[in-house]
Amino acid sequence: MPVTRTKPAADRPPEDENYYRLPWSVTDNASAWLEPTKSCNMACEGCYSVNDPGRHKTFQQVSDDLEIIGRHRKAHVILISGGEPLTHPRIEDIVRLVAAKGYVPILLTNGLAVTPQLLAKLKNAGLKGLNFHVDSRQKRPGWAGKNELELNELRLAYAEMTAGAGGLSCSFHTTVYGDTLKYVPDILDWARRHMGSVHLMTFIAFRAFRETMPAGRFEYHAGGGKVKMPAAPDDGNDPGSRIDITSREIVREIRRKDPDFEPCCCLGGTGESDALKWLFTLRIGEKGGIYGCLGPKLIELLQVCHHMFKGKYCGHTAPRLRAASKWLFPAGLIDKNTALAFLRYFKACLKDPLKLLSPLHTQTVVIIQPPDILADGRQSMCDACPDMTVWNGRLVWSCRLEELARFGCFLTSIPEPEQP
Repeated sequence: MPVTRTKPAADRPPEDENYYRLPWSVTDNASAWLEPTKSCNMACEGCYSVNDPGRHKTFQQVSDDLEIIGRHRKAHVILISGGEPLTHPRIEDIVRLVAAKGYVPILLTNGLAVTPQLLAKLKNAGLKGLNFHVDSRQKRPGWAGKNELELNELRLAYAEMTAGAGGLSCSFHTTVYGDTLKYVPDILDWARRHMGSVHLMTFIAFRAFRETMPAGRFEYHAGGGKVKMPAAPDDGNDPGSRIDITSREIVREIRRKDPDFEPCCCLGGTGESDALKWLFTLRIGEKGGIYGCLGPKLIELLQVCHHMFKGKYCGHTAPRLRAASKWLFPAGLIDKNTALAFLRYFKACLKDPLKLLSPLHTQTVVIIQPPDILADGRQSMCDACPDMTVWNGRLVWSCRLEELARFGCFLTSIPEPEQP
């Protein structure tokens, strides 16, 4: 099983030169984002999407957005989001349309409206997976006041319901706040115990546009005119309001419990050459333990081969393939991380040969560091953003869609002059 390092985990910071820089671009990417609605049945803290009850796009508008995505971006996966997509009255038809266009439809949902009956209908329409947003700042009905570990009960219920539908991938994403960062290692430990039904875990560092940012004080301008932004709260005694959490910090926290946690590939930032905006880790193991993390050479091989034979970069792996991950071990000939995982698995099988008859799973962990405002006012976005969506016929960053909706353009941040 995993070997404990003698060197403290904190002494091994994640560095971009150790990982495969994904070759995704704006026009050739693993995914794209489709927003059929702005309506939502929850009001999550930290959500960048303003709830507009009943504001659904028509089916024709959704179809037009999908057409624009197809014209400007070669994508494998379409993430159907919002708002809450399950509030849209024609969500089944939307899923069916996405699948008919040759994409892999994945639904991003808070799960409130999910039922076994609805899952069966969506699967029949072509749905391939669900990504549930579950965290302690959602003010979720019946779960108010529960911490992240207590919410694992809810996560498990969604995972079991998804598994019951058969053939659907199940993912969870959680916003990470200053006071919930400590729970990330234990959430991952829970995910490890349920590798057969939990295929992806995403942790998104909290961000918010405010008058006062970590790098200093800024003015915000829209179209040349200054606009007023929400004032920053007095967060000196509230660690939960931190807006400077980085992906490196989240990795360091994970390594306090799992020193062998090792990312394999990444996306950088548009304003920082060494930023790790999207950080991917592929763990291989079983509910009893993790044998290791797959390495950058293997991921490069898989991405290149998928693009060579499918014409698109890979953004989704079916559950049946994740459960048959033993076929990955020959890649240990070129990838030392995979070779090490195979060696640990081989030793475990020598002790218990019955393990050879059990499935071996892969589980993806994604850490996202959203836009950062640098000291000179530049906004460092995610390079080759996988979550670009459509606004007035063009591709834009989905996480900044509200700026366009409110001001008609993206905001420009300018450092305020120092007061004498």
